[in-house]
Order: sequence, then structure tokens, then C-alpha cells
Amino acid sequence: MKKALIFQGGWEGHEPAEVAEILAGILKQETYEVDITDTLETLEKAELTGYDLIVPNWTQGTITKEQLQPLLDAVAAGTGLAGLHGGMGDSFRMAVDYQFMVGGQWVAHPGNEFVEYQVRILDQDHPLTEGINDFTVVSEQYYMHVDPAVKVHATTKFPISEGPHEANGEVEMPVVWTKRWGKGKVYYCSLGHVAKTVNMPEVIALMRNGMVWATR
Repeated sequence: MKKALIFQGGWEGHEPAEVAEILAGILKQETYEVDITDTLETLEKAELTGYDLIVPNWTQGTITKEQLQPLLDAVAAGTGLAGLHGGMGDSFRMAVDYQFMVGGQWVAHPGNEFVEYQVRILDQDHPLTEGINDFTVVSEQYYMHVDPAVKVHATTKFPISEGPHEANGEVEMPVVWTKRWGKGKVYYCSLGHVAKTVNMPEVIALMRNGMVWATR
């Protein structure tokens, strides 16, 4: 049986406890043993390399070197890392080593949480996106700063909402990507502002596929 750790907390607007339960439910359906913690102290006290998958679900906040280094080391040694939205892509804004591992960082969501936008699937033959068609989301549309090393599997188009970013013209922004960190696989999906969004069938499918893919 595969073992997974979800650490949840940070900004409550992203409903971290509720989202953690949804993600845990997906993993349990896939016969994982799942631990959920609401303290970052777990990262320095637990034997992280004993987990096959770690799921960050902690928006903003701060993390100490003593908490971050074991996470970096565990993923480099082969533990998978997978997560979504601000729970993984807007965690620990001052921790650049964490952002380096994740492959990107949230910087804006023009129009806030009521933007209607399209998610375009790039490679429907890939195990991550097989059977998932392009779909529409009404939620935050994440503008990310992205590592050029990532492999992009889904995108969205900017601009939709008004703002100074419009002067740059049309851009395709990654929504789903993967990368490697040492021996570990990293998966990120920018969707999932609140539990209702995470429960969309397409997001459930993307997270199921992504978490299974990233698992050691």
C-alpha cells in the first residue's frame, strides 16, 4: 500500500481542511494510506522519505529551513510531490528553494474569483490528461511565473480581465505542469480555489491522475 502525507493550513480562504479531505478521499479510493497534518512541524519530525507522495496544501505562510530542507531532500530522494492552486503554487513566498522545486509561483489572478475561462488540454494521449477534454472554469485564473524546465500539459489564455498586463498581448499560461526534482516527480495544477472548484469532475480527474503519476 502506498503512503501519502498531506500537510494543510495557511490562508483559510482556500478552505485547506476541506480540500485536504477531498484529496485524501481520492487517494484512499486508489488504496493509499493517507496521513493529514495541520502543522509544519511534521516536516521536521516525520521520516518524510517513508512516504511515496507528499501533497502540500498550505497557502502563503512561512516555513523554517528546518522544516523545508527535509521536504526538499525527500523529493530529491524519490518521494513524489503533487498539489494544486495556492496550496502548492502560492506557499511560503519567501522560500525560493521551495518555488524552485515546485516549478512556479502565483503572482496574480486578474478579475479575482469570478472569471470565466477555458482550460485547454495539450496532450490528450498522456496518462495525466487522457480522456479529459477542454473545459470551462468560473474561478480565479492564475497568472504564474513558471520554470522553463517544466513540461506543460494544459494552458489557459490571458488576458480575459482588464489590467495593465493587457499591454503584453495574448499569452498561453500553464495550468498543469510536471517536472523532476532529483529522483522525485513533481505535479502541479493551478485550479482549485475552494472545495467547490476542486470537486469539479475535470479537476478531480486531473488531481487523481497527477497524484498517482507523481507517486514513487
